[in-house]
Amino acid sequence: MPPKRRGPLLNLQREADGLKTKLDSLVVDVNQLNEHNRADLRQRCSELLSAVEQTTQALKKLTKADEPAPVGNYELRKREEETRLQDFHNQLRALELNLQSPETSEASERLSTQGPSGDQESEEDSEEEEESEDEDNDDDDDDDDDDEDEQEQEERNDVKDGENALMERVVAISAFKGEQDGDLTMETGTVLHILKKNKDGWWLAQDSEGNKGLVPKTYVKAQPLKEVEEEEDEEDDDEDEEESEEEKEEVDEETKSKASSHSNWDTVRKAITEIDATDVLSAMGAIPAGFRPSTLSKLLDEGVTYRGSHYIQPELSQSNLSFKDLFLDPDTGKVRARTSRVCLSLSLWSCKMIPPPGVGLQVLSRHVRFCAFDGERVLSNIYTVRATYSPKNPKTWSFSPRMSGQLPSLLDGECFLRCDSASANLGVLFELGVTYIRNSTGERGDLSCGWTFLKLYDANGALIPLRTYELILHGGTPYETDVEVDPSLTKGVTGSVFQQMLMSRRVPKLIVKLRTPNNRTMAHLNLLPDTFVGSLCSVQLLALYRQLLADTLLLDRVTMQSADLICNSVLATFPEVLNQSDLLDAFQSAWENAEKLMKRSEKRDMSVLKREFVRVYMEYVFPLLYSADMPAPLWADDDVDTQRARIVFTSNHNSQSTAQQAFDISQVTYDLLSSARH
Repeated sequence: MPPKRRGPLLNLQREADGLKTKLDSLVVDVNQLNEHNRADLRQRCSELLSAVEQTTQALKKLTKADEPAPVGNYELRKREEETRLQDFHNQLRALELNLQSPETSEASERLSTQGPSGDQESEEDSEEEEESEDEDNDDDDDDDDDDEDEQEQEERNDVKDGENALMERVVAISAFKGEQDGDLTMETGTVLHILKKNKDGWWLAQDSEGNKGLVPKTYVKAQPLKEVEEEEDEEDDDEDEEESEEEKEEVDEETKSKASSHSNWDTVRKAITEIDATDVLSAMGAIPAGFRPSTLSKLLDEGVTYRGSHYIQPELSQSNLSFKDLFLDPDTGKVRARTSRVCLSLSLWSCKMIPPPGVGLQVLSRHVRFCAFDGERVLSNIYTVRATYSPKNPKTWSFSPRMSGQLPSLLDGECFLRCDSASANLGVLFELGVTYIRNSTGERGDLSCGWTFLKLYDANGALIPLRTYELILHGGTPYETDVEVDPSLTKGVTGSVFQQMLMSRRVPKLIVKLRTPNNRTMAHLNLLPDTFVGSLCSVQLLALYRQLLADTLLLDRVTMQSADLICNSVLATFPEVLNQSDLLDAFQSAWENAEKLMKRSEKRDMSVLKREFVRVYMEYVFPLLYSADMPAPLWADDDVDTQRARIVFTSNHNSQSTAQQAFDISQVTYDLLSSARH
């Protein structure tokens, strides 16, 4: 039987194994370094570095078509080999730096060229003396002509060096202990000067004591210009203690103007702090490499644009003289039902194999945020569902847990989605996230643990089947591709079928089920805005609010062009309740109790339902919304949630009025111009 032919990838792997052997031998020799073999080691390091670069280039040119036989999991094996060669490259660069450091290069050259009798050294010294004499003679002849030019050149160099130092000055945001020769050990807060920025992420830096070495770029960040200027001002003050009062006043004014010109740095720093913190946590191993700052959480923090309180409002037409999605049926007097391109219910079932954050982080909340998405833009409000988990199985998240009493809407995985976008890429974007707090610093943040996109229409423009889907989660942000949530989960996986099956069980997934709503729910959903996302348990309340909007805006106004303030507390304040899930739950509970007391005929009478809606809201919810004892809502804060829950429970069982906040006109007036969507 002829021997099996080896493919190019296997040959390169064997070649890389040979390079690894040579590298290990070189490391051993460098550790036993003496001044007589420095040049030889430097030559070996240079040759080995060149061989690694050539092998890397050859590996990048390989394709799966070059293989004489099929290779399982080809791309993964190729990426692993590229990573290994990159590690070789980094180690060799560190060794090269150690062998060619500026402090020892001159001495090493002298020692490497020194003979046993020292004759060669004396010859070199004599040659250097002759060259210096010639240079002195030339300088004597040209002193008068070159002094001014040299002075100007030195001044320009000083200015340039100062600018480079200011631009490349960084501060360590985390301590780093050198693991290999050539690394620079640093403590948190150490100020460094970056001498060279390598593409592999390891930068050549120098500290205040003159020590040079490589540091990871994720452990440092640019020092604020304001801090650099303050340090320079302090040095100038020490040198110029005898400065006149007038000059001091001028310097103070200049310092103030500079500080004011850089006052926006605080804003910029706040914008990048979360990214820097995430990079540091990833470098420390506290979070998997695929975790990122939460994209949807940032959008929610920007204001009300992506909140349900904004999308429940009527949308104005292009002319701003009428409404685009709010109409009355002249025969029944009810809101005219409108069908959207997509109107379905979805059930969040569970999340599997979600890697938990590491030590040093306390998880405050595990949740899923989702919205309508077309691959580029968020098309609807963003809705959040809190997940539960068992400490015995922290990688599995569950929704809608079984519990006594009414299930809070925040934990209810039964949701709906309406969207009227005509985009061919219309779908649902799911982002798994955690809210955490760092034990060491007390810093809070929101991380994305993975995302997935379920496209709702196929290539033919037909709606996908409404069934259960197991969606594989991706790392990074929704605008990044080919990023794994945790690359360590697939590390070392070969191309065998058994290994592939095991890998598929380790991949993070979200399980969600799509369904068609029942007739009663669909009738309520068709009264809502054309684009809206929310919980199924609150559909009836949302539909009744839209009916009150239609009555007030389409029937009670004197003219359709009137934009006067409308005295209506329900219309003015109900949208804010959508942003506070505990108040919405209190409203839902009170409404269910009120419905139990209604007759069957009253439940079909819209006038009775609207009257009861207003009564229940003003009696149970409105006092809580402006209660002086109620703390402001704070996401994932157990103390605040407990205090608010106690006040809600007490108010529902005590008819006595509670202390209210100072009255504001916005509590009882609905402003059409500022509330309606444009």
